[in-house]
Parts: sequence; structure tokens; C-alpha cells
Amino acid sequence: MTEERAVETEGQGTVLAVDDQPQNLRLLDAVLSPRGYHVLTAAGGQEALDLLLSENVDVVLLDVQMPGMDGCEVCRRIRRDPRTAFLPVVMITAGAAAQRLEGLEAGADDFITKPFDQAELLARVRSLARLKSYHDTVRRQAGEIAGWNRELEARVSAQVSELERVGRLRRFLSPQLADIVVNDEEMLASHRREIVVVFCDVRGFTSFAEASEPEEVMHVLAEYHLALGARIDEHRGTLERFTGDGVMVFFGDPVEDPDPAGSGVAMALAVRDDVRRLSVGWARRGHDLALGIGIAQGYATLGRIGYPGRSDYAAIGSVTNLAARLCSDATAWQVLVTDRILAQVEERVATELVGDVQPKGFSRPVRVHDVLARSTGS
Repeated sequence: MTEERAVETEGQGTVLAVDDQPQNLRLLDAVLSPRGYHVLTAAGGQEALDLLLSENVDVVLLDVQMPGMDGCEVCRRIRRDPRTAFLPVVMITAGAAAQRLEGLEAGADDFITKPFDQAELLARVRSLARLKSYHDTVRRQAGEIAGWNRELEARVSAQVSELERVGRLRRFLSPQLADIVVNDEEMLASHRREIVVVFCDVRGFTSFAEASEPEEVMHVLAEYHLALGARIDEHRGTLERFTGDGVMVFFGDPVEDPDPAGSGVAMALAVRDDVRRLSVGWARRGHDLALGIGIAQGYATLGRIGYPGRSDYAAIGSVTNLAARLCSDATAWQVLVTDRILAQVEERVATELVGDVQPKGFSRPVRVHDVLARSTGS
């Protein structure tokens, strides 16, 4: 490489030369500027410190002996300021070893002895400017990483919040409904809507629980709830609550169902079949258990109830009471439905008339049917 080419490519950065002698500043500028360095000059310590506040400097060439604030004091102040604590400082001195020691204690990185050798000066400036460039790169990358970390933390926080919302919703919604409602939780605000309510209850459970060990009771409940949960999710029902062996599920809210009666009856029949299969195993263990189901349709007020940190999605109205009364009246394996339910599903199921019953708490009798099975081909 030719000398001219070296001169063009050597310098990369800004050098601050500090000296109270103008001729020394001119000399430093004459050496460094042709090599591509941008040279700033200061005739005293305070002027140098002021420049460092406004300029992006890569290396400081600092004369030790200056009137007022000497080079060692300037260096100490540079090191105390977090903005310049790692800025390379080269002290230019004609003093003895004691002056060098004082400079090292003040925080100097290197020394050049007056009168200085130009090649030595360029080599030291080039080396320290390279180190400053590395430090700036590391600091910039650290800032970028910190920014990415903040962005990642914000995203994780948002995702955790979303998961918590989904978790809260899954306490009373099927997975499909939770995914829909999570983006519009206002759908859970109090409102009125026509729904289909299904009540399920295990026959013989009270006497079984009294005569059995708690572990056996919990085992039977776990099998029962697992079967129920799968069917509730499959038919997109909204689980209001488990009350031991009793379960209330409704259809048509919070997301409308074009056929809530059909969904409710289909789920009830599927649950009955599943629990019948479970009852075979229960009977082998000496447990005489069966299932009764009641289904009704009507208007209810629906919405979120509870307190901060714990809430349920509930339906309140006479339709829930009617479904509960039908469930209570059902004998083993019966699925009792009202005329209103049957009118919507009669082509899909085989039924048997139970008759007009007077549910407790209702002023009028209700005509009730027992759903025996799905119709052939339905």
C-alpha cells in the first residue's frame, strides 16, 4: 500500500487535543488531520470538559502541565462522568516517573513523551480509537439487546395476560367459545337471552358417598366429570357449574347456537351413553349409580357474577329452575324434556310421553317427555 493510500484510510474518528500552547495544538492537528482524523482543540481543562459534553470524541490527547486545571484533574473528571468514563485518554508529558504515576492514578490509558514521535503518536491514537470503536459497538449492541428485551417482555406480558384471560374464560366456556370470547370480553356483560338448559345428576350418589371412602367418591366423580367435560366441549355447551354430582350446562349463549335444543339433547344422550358404560365398572365395585337429566328452554338473564379474582358465568331465571326440577324428577337413565324442546327435535329422537307434571315452585303443570334414543338415521 502506498503512503498516499495509507494517509487516506488510516484515520477513523475524532480526537480532542488539549494543550495551553497554541503551537502544540497546531502540531497535533498537522499530524492527525492528514491521516483522516477530525481534530478538536481546547486551550484549557474546562474548555475540554465543555467540548466533551457536546461532541462525540473518540480519543483525548491531554497535556499534563496546564495552568488552572492541570491534565490529571481533567482526567479525573472525565473518569467520574458516566458519559466519558471509558473514553481513551492519552497524556502528553515531559515529566518524570512521578508525573506518569499521578496520571495513571487519575485514569490515563497511555502516555506520550514530549517531544513526541509522530509515528508513535499515530500508533497510540489508532490503537485507542479502535478500542473506543469496539466499546461503542458493544454499548450500541447492548442498547439494542435491552430494547429487544423490553419488547420481548412486553410481548410476553401481553401473552401471559391473554393466557390468563383465556384461563378465566375456560372455567365456564368450552375451548371453542373461549377462543371467540377472549377477544371481546364485553360479551360476558349482563344481558337477557333465550337459552336451553341441561341439568345432569347422578342417582344414588348421596347414599354412595355416605357409605364409601372419600378416595373412592373422588375417583367416581373424576370419571364422571371427565366424560361430561368431553361432551360439553364437543357440543359447544357453556358449563355454569359443577355441584358434586350435579352439573348445569346451557346452550345458545354467550355465542348464539342456531339449534340450541338439538345441541342440548344430543349432548344429554351422549353423556347418558357414556355414563351407562361407566356404571358397568361402578357396579362391579359395588356402586349402584345411574344418571338423570332434565332439559328446558326459556329466557334467562346471563352474565358474569363473583368478585375480583374469581368469577363465574351464570344464567338466572325460571328456565334453570325448571330444568333442575325435571332432572330431580327423572328416574334412572331418563332424559326429561318439555314440549317446547320436543317440538324442535321430535324428528330426530324417539320419545315417550311422561305426562303433565307440576314442578315445585311453578304455578302451571308442564307436559314432559322422556327421550329414549336418537331416531334411526338421525
